[in-house]
Amino acid sequence: MPLTMKKLILILLLTVGATSAYTQENHKAFDSGEWFKFRIHYGVFTASYATLEVKDDVIDNMPVHHIVGTGKSTGLLSLFFKVEDYYETYIDKNEVKPYRFIRKINEGGHTKDIEINFDYQKSEALVFNKKYNTKKTFPVKSNVQDMMSSFYYLRNTIKTTSLKKGDEQYVNMFFDNENYLFKLKFLGREVIRTKMGKIACLKFRPYVQADRIFKEEESMTVWVSDDANRMPVRIKADILVGSIKADLDAFKGLKHPFKIVVD
Repeated sequence: MPLTMKKLILILLLTVGATSAYTQENHKAFDSGEWFKFRIHYGVFTASYATLEVKDDVIDNMPVHHIVGTGKSTGLLSLFFKVEDYYETYIDKNEVKPYRFIRKINEGGHTKDIEINFDYQKSEALVFNKKYNTKKTFPVKSNVQDMMSSFYYLRNTIKTTSLKKGDEQYVNMFFDNENYLFKLKFLGREVIRTKMGKIACLKFRPYVQADRIFKEEESMTVWVSDDANRMPVRIKADILVGSIKADLDAFKGLKHPFKIVVD
């Protein structure tokens, strides 16, 4: 099964979630103009590319961060398993909470076209399934985040100085029509070699429900830059016939300086 945009974003939000604790510092790890590109590959073969971009926008007369994520299969993979994923979230600039989430995908013929609007006064999410033209409301938990906003919210509240090997964190998220609970374990610090050079990283192991997304509970490992950007650098998933990797291929618009480890 290809590493789709859905899985990539889920892993990203889980990763930063492991070290998060809300503070009044309102530290900002990102800003409009930030852009990431990931190369997803099986061995030496590139299977697809995915991007994440932060833009300025307005929704209901409020200035927001408009975040867009895309993923598309390429090469041989696109011949037998076509992937076209498109995600959007509109988040409050101060509290980093979502107002609207959009998911439009085609993964090997499996399609979805969903828009979620959050009503914080009623603690509800209105889910508009455009594919079937249905609308339903669902209760949401406090401090709810959608699949994409979670990643950016947690990047803003991460605290790395107190991290200890074995630390665990739970993250709540509303996705499609359910509240999800994830657990993540901090494995330690590691310097990894990338096309940009050697990068000091925080290493994590996400634990997920095997019957929902992944076949194995502990099959994923994720590396995030150990700096103020909390930039996703590498994702590895072990599968029956080898492993899948997603590597940061290009970036721009970082809020903070990018550091390379010099020998």
